[in-house]
Amino acid sequence: MNPRLVPADQDPIQRKHSATLHVSFDGRQLAGEQGQTIAGVLMSHNILSWRTTSVHAKKRGLFCGIGVCFDCIVAVNGQRDVRACQRRCHDGDVITPQHDELPEVKK
Repeated sequence: MNPRLVPADQDPIQRKHSATLHVSFDGRQLAGEQGQTIAGVLMSHNILSWRTTSVHAKKRGLFCGIGVCFDCIVAVNGQRDVRACQRRCHDGDVITPQHDELPEVKK
């Protein structure tokens, strides 16, 4: 049988609900589910960008989704350079955007 023809209520692989967790992002309280990545929680709350580039302040968020590009970095509980697409949320995490300016060039 084609899996597309299986009605949702008869699908043997049902979605399992996980425990709810709460995190803080830039002072805003967000709810997620245990097992979600930081990027997953942010995007589920319609937060699509959480970092700006150093040179032109361009918005960045999830790009590759597999930890290669570093566009999604945030600070978590004071630890910088955490890839939001890789790190799973824990209840009580304090997540802050990371905006770094380039150092001044001395002449």
